[in-house]
Amino acid sequence: MKKLVAYITTGYPDKNFTIDLALSLKEAGVDSLELGIPFSDPVADGPVIEAANLFALRKGFKVADLMEVSEKIAPEIDTLWMGYFNPFYHRGIDYFLQNAKSFGVSGFIIPDLPHEEAAVYKEAFDKREIALIEFIAPTDSRDRIAKIVKDSKKFIYMVAYAGITGADRRESLEPVIEAVREETETPLYIGFGVDEKTAKERAKGVDGVIVGSAFVRILLKENLTNSQKIDNISTLARSIKEKING
Repeated sequence: MKKLVAYITTGYPDKNFTIDLALSLKEAGVDSLELGIPFSDPVADGPVIEAANLFALRKGFKVADLMEVSEKIAPEIDTLWMGYFNPFYHRGIDYFLQNAKSFGVSGFIIPDLPHEEAAVYKEAFDKREIALIEFIAPTDSRDRIAKIVKDSKKFIYMVAYAGITGADRRESLEPVIEAVREETETPLYIGFGVDEKTAKERAKGVDGVIVGSAFVRILLKENLTNSQKIDNISTLARSIKEKING
């Protein structure tokens, strides 16, 4: 069974909505949830997720909101924190790790923390048995792939193309998938540009898909009520889960 990881922006439109949406996504078949930490300069994300980030920040998002949401949902659905390094550095990695361990958060996804720099924190993550998710790109050499995936935990995040999330681009991924398979048995998930139309094709050869912009795009629709947003996103999640396993 291929896995579905869903990204949502914490605190958009508010923290109670985030909790309700997370629990609905669990019922819709989502296997893991990325709680996005709003940041003013999300360099790996496209305009859809950037807009949600900025809205949450304008509404007054605080790290305490992330903690409150995580405490409520992590016992119910496998939860990861996705954010850029600045907030982790500013508050301290240990602060986040201690709280993550307390709530049951299973991993961190930090797209602007290169593998080499992440090595400094490896012992702290391993001590608390929390995964720091590794990234693989189509531009990585075989030697670099071998280096990155050697000690990978939970799953490997393979980006579908060089660029930002939410775009519709295609690159040949077979060589990358083959290189990863030769080096590790850690599950390989694909993200960037995965939606209802592309999920089935992009799921070929990998163990799961990561979907963000397709869900957040619904969050941004001002003509929908909160309950309609939850229903629409959950319906989309069910559809994608069925497609990748069809």
